[in-house]
Amino acid sequence: MKEDIEQIIDEYSKHLLRIAYFYTKNRHAAEDIIQDVYIKFMQSDYLESGQLRAYLTKMTVNKSKDYLKSWAYKKIQFETKWWMKATDHDHVIQQEERSNIGAAILKLPLKYREPIILYYYEEMSVLQVASILQINENTVKTRLRRGREQLRPVLEGEWEVLRHE
Repeated sequence: MKEDIEQIIDEYSKHLLRIAYFYTKNRHAAEDIIQDVYIKFMQSDYLESGQLRAYLTKMTVNKSKDYLKSWAYKKIQFETKWWMKATDHDHVIQQEERSNIGAAILKLPLKYREPIILYYYEEMSVLQVASILQINENTVKTRLRRGREQLRPVLEGEWEVLRHE
């Protein structure tokens, strides 16, 4: 089992970190969330009944949403706004922040950011996104369209997706 969990961590950590970061916009919080996800996974009775990646993704999304509702997040937001600026970020997150696309997506409201990240970055189908977010497929399509509409003025000519939609 120990080798199995190490392999799972090696295989899925970057993916899960990216998702948690897109929710929290904070590297340390994202790392804490991923750690909690792995602990909860090890304590669970996961039986190979579905795709492990989707299972861990859903756990990460739910933990990230819980974090955004927490008092700790609200306190950190307040402190960051007034006294602190984010400093160093690891390589995965730096790539996302440096790109204009990643920065523009991070500025979207959460309800539009979620489907765009899962659909375009994680290459999930509309059905998979709907399942993870526990919303209707048509709602996913609407949020994708509205998210692209909000990105279009900022990213016109930079993101191929916007040219073909």
